Amino acid sequence: MKDNIKQYQSNLIKTIKNIKIEDIEKIATAFIEARDNGKTIYTIGNGGSGSTASHMVCDITKGCSFNKKKRYKMFCLNDNIPTILAYSNDVSYDVVFEEQLKNVLQEGDVVLAISGSGNSKNIIRAVNYAKSVNAKIIGMTGYNGGLLKKLSDISLNANIDDMQISEDIHVIVMHMLYKLLENE
Repeated sequence: MKDNIKQYQSNLIKTIKNIKIEDIEKIATAFIEARDNGKTIYTIGNGGSGSTASHMVCDITKGCSFNKKKRYKMFCLNDNIPTILAYSNDVSYDVVFEEQLKNVLQEGDVVLAISGSGNSKNIIRAVNYAKSVNAKIIGMTGYNGGLLKKLSDISLNANIDDMQISEDIHVIVMHMLYKLLENE
């Protein structure tokens, strides 16, 4: 087990060191601009990425907004379980985020999409819709970034063929964003 633990640690450290600081700064700037311009930030993801999307909204809307004059308008679309189940059952899981965005997304809003592979159909459909209304797309991916990396205005790619380390990187970056935004 020790060798496996050491290998995981080594891969995690190597991957976090390869993340471009400029990409994190770009995401923080996009969040600040959305806040300052009265725009809304929507987060989406599946599985562990969905958990990160939800966690990010909690941290930013409470930790970076409480008792502040400028507050973030931020919502995680995968937290609306009944709506996701209704679309999944009646239409297709592929539309669960796209259809929710059609109800609320405005030009200039931000969609932060998290996908390990970068190829999840429901994420790509939502991103394509968001692009059609001139929303800003932030993609957080693993592996080679897939289609999401190509479609994103701002891309943060863990660039490792390991889902767990990709998810670790996304959570670490999320907490970096929190620290950047908390006292901004």
